[in-house]
Amino acid sequence: MIGRHADLFVPTPLASRTRTRWLGLSSYVRQPPACPPSPSSLTDPVISCGFGVSKVVVIPSQFLLLGLVCLALLLRTDRVRLPGVLSEPFINMSSGYRGGGRGDRGGGRGGGGNRGDRGGGGGGFRGDRGGGGGGFRGDRGGGMRGGRGGASVPVQVFPNQQQQDQRVAKVEDTLLPATKKTLDLSTLKLGEGYPTRPGFGTRGAKVILTANYVELIPPSNLVLHQYAIHTNPEAAGRKHKRIVQLLLESPELVPHKGNVATDFKSTLVSKTKLGNKEQINAEIVYRHDGEDEPATEATTYKVRLLWTKSLSIGQLTDYLNSTNLGNAVENKHEFTQALNIFLNHYAKSANNLASIGSSKTFSLSPNTARADLGYGLEVIRGFFSSVRTATCRILVNVNVSHGAFYQTGPLTGLMGSYGTRNTAALEKFLKLVRVQTNHLPEKKNKAGQVIPRIKTIFSLARKDDGHGLPNRPKIKSHGAGAKDVEFWLDGDGGPNSTKAKAKGGKKEGPASGGRYISVYDFFKITYNRILQHPELPVVNCGNRQNPMYLPAEVCTVIPGQPSKAKLDGRQTQEMIKHAVRKPWENAASIVQQGIQTVGLDENSNILLRSFGLKIAPGLVKVPGRVLNGPKVIYKNNQSTETRFGSWNMVNIKFNAGATLQKWSYMLISQKGGRDAFDKSGLEAVMGEFHRGLTTIGMATSAPLPGKRVELGYPDDPALDTNLKGAAGAGLQLLVLILPEASVSLYKRIKTIADKQCGIHTICCVGQKLAKDRGRDQYIANVALKVNLKLGGVNQIVEPRNLSIIDQNKTMVVGMDVTHPSPGSASNAPSVAAMVASVDKSLSQWPAVLRVQKGRQEEVDAVGEMLKSRLHLWKTKGKHAALPENILVYRDGVSEGQYDMVLGKELTQLRRACEQVYPAPDTKKGLPRITVIICGKRHKTRFYPTTEQDCDRSGNTKPGTVVDRGVTEARNWDFFLQAHAALQGTARPCHYYTVHDEIFRQIYAKQIPPPFQNIADIVQDLTHNMCYLFGRATKAVSLCPPAYYADLACERARCYLSSLFDTPTASAAPSQAGGSAVAGGAQASADDVQIHPNLKDTMFYI
Repeated sequence: MIGRHADLFVPTPLASRTRTRWLGLSSYVRQPPACPPSPSSLTDPVISCGFGVSKVVVIPSQFLLLGLVCLALLLRTDRVRLPGVLSEPFINMSSGYRGGGRGDRGGGRGGGGNRGDRGGGGGGFRGDRGGGGGGFRGDRGGGMRGGRGGASVPVQVFPNQQQQDQRVAKVEDTLLPATKKTLDLSTLKLGEGYPTRPGFGTRGAKVILTANYVELIPPSNLVLHQYAIHTNPEAAGRKHKRIVQLLLESPELVPHKGNVATDFKSTLVSKTKLGNKEQINAEIVYRHDGEDEPATEATTYKVRLLWTKSLSIGQLTDYLNSTNLGNAVENKHEFTQALNIFLNHYAKSANNLASIGSSKTFSLSPNTARADLGYGLEVIRGFFSSVRTATCRILVNVNVSHGAFYQTGPLTGLMGSYGTRNTAALEKFLKLVRVQTNHLPEKKNKAGQVIPRIKTIFSLARKDDGHGLPNRPKIKSHGAGAKDVEFWLDGDGGPNSTKAKAKGGKKEGPASGGRYISVYDFFKITYNRILQHPELPVVNCGNRQNPMYLPAEVCTVIPGQPSKAKLDGRQTQEMIKHAVRKPWENAASIVQQGIQTVGLDENSNILLRSFGLKIAPGLVKVPGRVLNGPKVIYKNNQSTETRFGSWNMVNIKFNAGATLQKWSYMLISQKGGRDAFDKSGLEAVMGEFHRGLTTIGMATSAPLPGKRVELGYPDDPALDTNLKGAAGAGLQLLVLILPEASVSLYKRIKTIADKQCGIHTICCVGQKLAKDRGRDQYIANVALKVNLKLGGVNQIVEPRNLSIIDQNKTMVVGMDVTHPSPGSASNAPSVAAMVASVDKSLSQWPAVLRVQKGRQEEVDAVGEMLKSRLHLWKTKGKHAALPENILVYRDGVSEGQYDMVLGKELTQLRRACEQVYPAPDTKKGLPRITVIICGKRHKTRFYPTTEQDCDRSGNTKPGTVVDRGVTEARNWDFFLQAHAALQGTARPCHYYTVHDEIFRQIYAKQIPPPFQNIADIVQDLTHNMCYLFGRATKAVSLCPPAYYADLACERARCYLSSLFDTPTASAAPSQAGGSAVAGGAQASADDVQIHPNLKDTMFYI
């Protein structure tokens, strides 16, 4: 099965064989089998339940022993539990990616990919928080599950001989006594800034864990002098990096060699002042890498180094070691930024390493772990690194990372691997790929080294090349081969002609003394080279106005070039296979290869010695605690036992089943295709569906007669017509049986049904539904979604486990924003989602969506969105008064955006409340607002240190919380891993309180037992809420308000698929029906406007 929030997703063997996957409803379903989940997806937790249907099976005696052995092996893996045959997995976007979740996990067909960067540029297998999301997503990832896995691997523990640093514990305890029962409000920064930590948590069984951090020990007198880099004329990209490289070799900086580091962009840091002046000037004559002398007409750049600040590292370490809670250090981020520049200089300056962004490093050594992804890409295992501050020490976070790179070698091979039939897709794939040409005689520098001739592919040959030239190239077709691309050649065109260059045409003057020649003939005449593959597309390494053509067979793709495009399904599957690893394996890789790769080995990185920096041996150890899970309550106050963060629903009904009186089904058929059901067969299965919903606790009438609808082509309006007809008939629910797992069809259905028709829909794949085995289990999974869509309550936890929520005066809000993927249209917007509870059961979370400027994280309309949720609190929740407390879980913002949340979003929230709440309430300071940031894209991982502290997969146990050792005592944050991670390395969620009015005021005078402080209360509440995700019978890794907001964002991506989705090499998805955006049109509020029938429901689930 697939699990949630680990470094990878992997399916457990039995589930993949026994579960029918239904699109849209299955907790597994996210992507079709032929197209596994994108790196941006997350896995769906699943339900474990059964209806008590027994079957008599006669087993031949010769198979009895074999069957018992197989069963024993299955039980040994702890991957299944009977009855119910369901056990959970866990999750990204890192060994498999979130698929997977904003991240890792993977394995098999299901799950995950690296979640990536919430939109935005690419690099490693991160996915993007929304890359081509949508269809078949289930929860945050996961999707059509993979096949049967291999044999189980015995659990191991990463051996870490390091001892826990007692200095850290001593300072932490001095700053914040663990047993503090009353609050000193003066320490909580009531007026401004972030609230100070009210204490460290005390609840739960204590454990010692290894964290993927190493300690960086600087000399006490180290001062980093920072300089800004300015060039005139301005340069960008690789040219700018080359200028900085030449600057380091200039007479002005050679005396300081070994004392400076740079990001090769805008900043240089030095351990000594660069002379007595605050400005250093240098003239750099540009020359290419490997050249001894610049070309005759080389550009001269005037480079100015301007001193900006000097940072005494001693000030930072004094602050981190201080036992005075009121101590502070200004611009702390500037210290870590400077140290990161120092650290990353190693990777960016080494020829045998590839660097992605500012934090990922990949070794290009032949011994580096890599694998073929197909379609011209390969996956390389690398490492992430980032400097972090913690109590008493400076740490470097190091984690395994995986990146997709272009395959190195002949360009002909890359083209063949990708495929050349779709020239538009091939052109997009090759754009900006750098190649080394091999058709000219070698040129060597004084050291005898070959000077590489590097070109960058702009495009394939196109008919509109050379527009404006007097003699434009003659191109037979887009992507034409060497014999079908002709350009104007000045002079006689002979091999001795001084103008015999494969240029696109004559720039100016009359057409005289020249002729047109094909690329094929030019290379034959000029270089005496007969091209062996003239049919392959010619590449343009110039530009559109002045093309320069090269045949593919004279080009070699240089190594270390990351692909920023979204991976397709097959590539994602291969990425997952390579990335799925056990937690102890990742920890070993960090120590054995990662520390050296990222430049933390003194023998490799001479700057460490030059700057006097030491690296403490091994990974650090930190204290943690394992919280007990709450009691989960169903109908008639019936509870079920939780084990490893999971439970089943055998003979248990929903806490409050919804009523489904009028529903039907629709078989979608493809023209010329074969249906999975005939009429009677489908009626029988829908009868099972009806009985399944009733068994699990819904009041369900028999379905109305269904119909068969044939679609002649992807955008056939017959779908629109029949969905509108179903809505017009007053159906509450329509179950659609699809001919195949088509993501584009799924998105089109959801767009039409949610926006235009106002009818709840469930999608399932006919061939999967037709299988008898496991159908009852799957129907139970589907029922979880149906009940939520129709307003039911799946499960609750004991009221005492929800702290202030049980008083029915607190509304919990979840917020998230999804951004365009790297390959999305330039006019693709970002979409903000807000969900909010309507009562103390925390079961119903209606959502509101808003479009805004692309790649903008700040929610523009947060005030208006909150007003709509407050209205539902009173109407749908049937409250006489507005909530006294608003607890916000904000997902997706980086640490650098915390101030934005406080300064802009919180201000809007407060202003909206002032407009809605009665004056007497606002005078009393109501509502109280607390904002907690949920972070999942961090790279912190924890590993057990004893077998007793491991779960079944070798990960830390569900409920593990860490708030010491790798945190700062003054910050109110903690890491919580609520879920069970069956495969890969579990990824905890990071919670950071940036504003608090609720807890510090309500509990200012007295902390209720059994809690010792407010930290206990918030951690316990957040953990217990993770058992209330209605679509699973498992604790999830992300607190449900934020999780639901993420799912709502993903549904919005369905509506805007024409802007968000990237065409792949195989096919481009059809535009979702009902979307008003196309071409260069801008998205508007109407594009995510939900039909009135559904807008106050959990339509997105």
